[in-house]
Amino acid sequence: MDLHVRYEGDDDPKKCTAKKLERFDMAALHGSDRETPYGVVLNPHADRALSPADADTGALVALDCSWESAGEAMFSLPGEHRALPYLVAANPVNFGRPMQLTTVEAIAAALVIFGEKTRAEDVLSKFNWGHTFLELNEEPLRRYSECADSTEVVEIQREYLERGE
Repeated sequence: MDLHVRYEGDDDPKKCTAKKLERFDMAALHGSDRETPYGVVLNPHADRALSPADADTGALVALDCSWESAGEAMFSLPGEHRALPYLVAANPVNFGRPMQLTTVEAIAAALVIFGEKTRAEDVLSKFNWGHTFLELNEEPLRRYSECADSTEVVEIQREYLERGE
């Protein structure tokens, strides 16, 4: 699966996880919607949850922008839009906060859900806190990756939300 990022350039390039993925030739960055290939678009505003059933598109697309500008209008990319299920951030800025993931955390989560855990580990290995993301989310990621479709992912997510995790 090819990894792509629609790059807005809102954040400090030295701290940007997408830029680091590009430096290591792990993801391609695109400066416009038109340049960004069709694929599964990670979109927190999507109507459907990401599931293993989405793994066959060939491309995974994330949007890299600041949380302040990550409104629904920013997600105009062509593709199959899917929301990541409940996960907890491990990055130093948002550690322990639910659903405040960096671009690399979002990409890694999708890869695990798609059954590509080794590749997710490789992507996260470029960050000293990367392994912590997989440790914090080990159980939910495993459970999400075992689902057949979006409906099952949402059912599991509901369990975590009801527990207040």
